Amino acid sequence: MKERHRRILTLVRENRFRLYLSIVSSILVAATTGATALLIKNVIDDIFIAKDAAMLWKLPFVVISLFLIRGAGLYGQEYFMSYVGLNIIKSLRDSLYNRIQDLPLSFFHRMKTGVLMSRITNDVALIRSMVSDAVKAAFRDFFTIVGLTIVIFYRDWKLALMAIIILPAAFFPVFEFGRRVRRFTTRSQEAMAELFSFLHETFAGSKIVKAFGMESHEKNRFSQKNRGLFDYEIKAVIAKALSPAIMELLAGVGVAFIIWYGGKSVFEGTSTLGTFSSFIGAVLMLYDPVKKISRVNNAIQEGLAAADRIFDILETESDIRDPDRPLKIAPGSHSVAFKDVFFKYGGDDDAPILKNINLEVAAGEILAIVGMSGGGKTSLVNLIPRFFDVSSGAVLIDGIDIRNVSIAALRSQIAVVTQEPILFNDTVLNNIAYGNPKAAADAVENAARAAYAYDFIQNFPHKFDTAIGELGGRLSGGEKQRICIARALLKDAPILILDEATSSLDAESEKLVQKALENLMKGRTTFVIAHRLSTIAYAHRIIVISDGRIVEEGRHDELMIRRGEYYKLYQMQFANEIQAELHPTG
Repeated sequence: MKERHRRILTLVRENRFRLYLSIVSSILVAATTGATALLIKNVIDDIFIAKDAAMLWKLPFVVISLFLIRGAGLYGQEYFMSYVGLNIIKSLRDSLYNRIQDLPLSFFHRMKTGVLMSRITNDVALIRSMVSDAVKAAFRDFFTIVGLTIVIFYRDWKLALMAIIILPAAFFPVFEFGRRVRRFTTRSQEAMAELFSFLHETFAGSKIVKAFGMESHEKNRFSQKNRGLFDYEIKAVIAKALSPAIMELLAGVGVAFIIWYGGKSVFEGTSTLGTFSSFIGAVLMLYDPVKKISRVNNAIQEGLAAADRIFDILETESDIRDPDRPLKIAPGSHSVAFKDVFFKYGGDDDAPILKNINLEVAAGEILAIVGMSGGGKTSLVNLIPRFFDVSSGAVLIDGIDIRNVSIAALRSQIAVVTQEPILFNDTVLNNIAYGNPKAAADAVENAARAAYAYDFIQNFPHKFDTAIGELGGRLSGGEKQRICIARALLKDAPILILDEATSSLDAESEKLVQKALENLMKGRTTFVIAHRLSTIAYAHRIIVISDGRIVEEGRHDELMIRRGEYYKLYQMQFANEIQAELHPTG
């Protein structure tokens, strides 16, 4: 057994009290099943053959009592095992989500969102089926088999030996087809994860799909992926269906032999009709749980395949780790330095994104970072909060290597405003207070005022308690960005990263957002990635990054005089703006 499968057993053992109650309930069900088989002899021999009137009155009450106990056992078995299964699933979902949240951004770059969603929903549900349904059925069927085996040996031990000789052959298809079920289930769940990812991608991009008239194309892509999922699922169905079918045939052979041999014993007078009827009834009852074992095994194989996929994530190690003895960063404004920094994504064979970066940014300085797309601007600022770690070299805050500071302490010193405003389906107040949930209401309002968001918030039907919809869908682009700026203001972090925070806005919204950003940058060590060069004239210093290297640095007027890379970028952008004014598209 794999270590990860033992961990599931550990989760089961943590619920052992209810597990024991379920086992007791299963024993009650098995005992009443065996007792029912025993009573068949009394019904036939005492009532129908001996015509015992007293027994005629007693047996109905015995039968009612047996079925009352059986019903209680079935209820207890269902409730307690379902509780165990659901509690384990809750623990696994919590562990899985917590693990995913703790993993670095590089993990999210490798894994598709739909795949992660499938792990938390589909795969965890399969484990629930394994724990609740399969284990419950395994207990019930095991004790039922034991009880009925005792009954048939009690009735006729010679005939019992002949009846159970078929059992070893019956278990062969269980294990053989179980392996196939596990293999095909693994592939079908992988296909399901791909389907989840596809759905997430196309639903999120529905506007582009419609704008380019690609509905038919996406329908065909979905149909192909859905067909692939169907093919794996039908193969699993075939494997699951063959196992009980073969067991049914083997059981039929066993029952046929018993009827012939037992009937012969009744004819010869060595056995009574009641004894034989009780025996054959117990055998028929015995074969039923034996046949069900194949279904139990299928559910277990599906659950184990799902467990492997879940533990693949749970066992993923983060390459961004806290130090054993973290250093503390003193409160107040901070300087930031890059010393001989190289950085690349992926393995050793990948080309570096950043090369030999040496940069010092003073406390309270505003540094603008410009360059062509793909030059490494965002990669550079992503190293500061340790979204990624340097491949070599070091990033320092106040002279301390950030790898020697706890991740939580480091990120508490940094606020980020990105090009794409990320908001949550919650109230305006909770979105602003996202990084500081204990903030007082007046502090939230002051942050909104400083971000030039207070006035439009007051126009909402419930003001700060207004829900903004999924990803802030009820707000305009400028409103979203000002809410994000208010969130950064409320966090009041001494280091600020602005990653093209105004590039996707219209001119009017950009002016308001720019005013809000000026309030945000006051007194903070600020890194500004700028798309429009005209918006960074206020920066204390500008660096130009090209092909992962810093190729120029200085103030705006100094760089313009040099007529180097910055000048070329500025002239190119200025020409484009003039062209846009001469030939407006609106």
